[in-house]
Amino acid sequence: MEVEIVNPVVGNFIKSLRDIGYIFEVAVADILDNSITAGAENIKILCLPEPEINFSILDDGWGMEEEDLINAMRLATHDPDRTRDPNDLGKFGLGLKTASFSQCRKLTVLSKRNETISIKQWDLDYISEKNEWLLITPEVEVFENHPLFSEFKNLEYGTLVIWENIDSFKAEDIPVRVEELHHHLSLVFHYFLEGKVPKRKRLNIFINGANVEAFNPFNPNHKATQEFQEEKIYFNNYKINIQPYILPHHSKLSQKEFDRYATAEGYTKSQGFYLYRGYRLLIYGTWWGLHKMNDTHRLVRIKIEIPSNKDSEWGIDIKKSTARPVPELRKDLKRIIQQVTTKGSRPYTGRGKRMTTSSTIHFWDQIADNDQIRFVINEKHPLLDQLQVDLNEQQQNLLKIFLKSLEGYLPIDTIVAQIHANPHKVKQEATIEEIDLSQLVQNLKAKGLSKEEIQELLSTEIFSGENAGLLK
Repeated sequence: MEVEIVNPVVGNFIKSLRDIGYIFEVAVADILDNSITAGAENIKILCLPEPEINFSILDDGWGMEEEDLINAMRLATHDPDRTRDPNDLGKFGLGLKTASFSQCRKLTVLSKRNETISIKQWDLDYISEKNEWLLITPEVEVFENHPLFSEFKNLEYGTLVIWENIDSFKAEDIPVRVEELHHHLSLVFHYFLEGKVPKRKRLNIFINGANVEAFNPFNPNHKATQEFQEEKIYFNNYKINIQPYILPHHSKLSQKEFDRYATAEGYTKSQGFYLYRGYRLLIYGTWWGLHKMNDTHRLVRIKIEIPSNKDSEWGIDIKKSTARPVPELRKDLKRIIQQVTTKGSRPYTGRGKRMTTSSTIHFWDQIADNDQIRFVINEKHPLLDQLQVDLNEQQQNLLKIFLKSLEGYLPIDTIVAQIHANPHKVKQEATIEEIDLSQLVQNLKAKGLSKEEIQELLSTEIFSGENAGLLK
């Protein structure tokens, strides 16, 4: 058998390597995985526009000696099938490199251990020019003026990651990028930021000096949050923890709380499973094809926790952005979905007024016909009866056509969209002003209504509550 070595064209290979599909905040989170695995308690991130775009991450983790640093800079350092420590958030040994290359063309890592500073650098332009993977060892002094260098130098242990020649975003994009990064890290690492990861101290993350506060997407401390009993499923000799939550209805939250827990994607797109591996959030806002997105289930969120070494079974990719449930668990997951979505619908389906069975006379009726539902104006409403008394036949016919048209063109889609997006801002009752109601009362009293007619009007929505005494 004849074989020959066919090396890739490195310059072209680099372009493919850079185009894996990272977005900025996901790339940064991938690098923080290394810091957390190294036991860091404090991580400082700088993203500055001047004198040129500067991005760097400093942690106080264990640090690396030169040989360890070389291995860390090597692509595919680890065998993905190896047995990993439960606290190891990496798998492929690619995260530092692929995440960095997706954002910049020069990656420098300085690490300190045993009072010795080691430094290595990948320069993609230099690699393309030489057509070889040549790892550079720059002089440490070159980085002495870096904003985080003096702090790094004073650490007993630590690592400083520096991105240069950033071409994934521009200086004017930095405020938006920093805001998105803040939100992403507060969600992805919320267990670490809350100090709820066993056998490790609470993690502190700072972005441009601002502390990143934990954002727990389940809002577990709110008294209106429904927290279900955690279910433990054993599969292939490991345990999977599954815990459903139903978030509070918007009427139980302030506008600020409501907006915060919607996440950037909104409540509807944030429903579904939240997959954690080693207390780190990987995937969220998906049903994995086991259930359809439904506005009535928008408050349902189901947490799934798996061990750190089960990536392959769950199909977790390099970016930690895709996964799929183990086929053998689909039946259990569907069962749990059914249980929680049935209850999760109640805050919406159960909050509306019952139009046809209540003692209150409503303006609208709900009619079911051949598996279809439509909303119609109550033709027997006493105010409508009073109005039609003074109309001739032609005017009554015009009124009927107008009301049927009003029913037919009710902007249901717009109403539903606004209730879901801005429930605190929808104040329909404010349409009827006090002066309008006072004028209506005067006109009705002028008709000399009987006691029965007055009692019937008092049963309508418009004269309920604080308006009940106006007709008396």
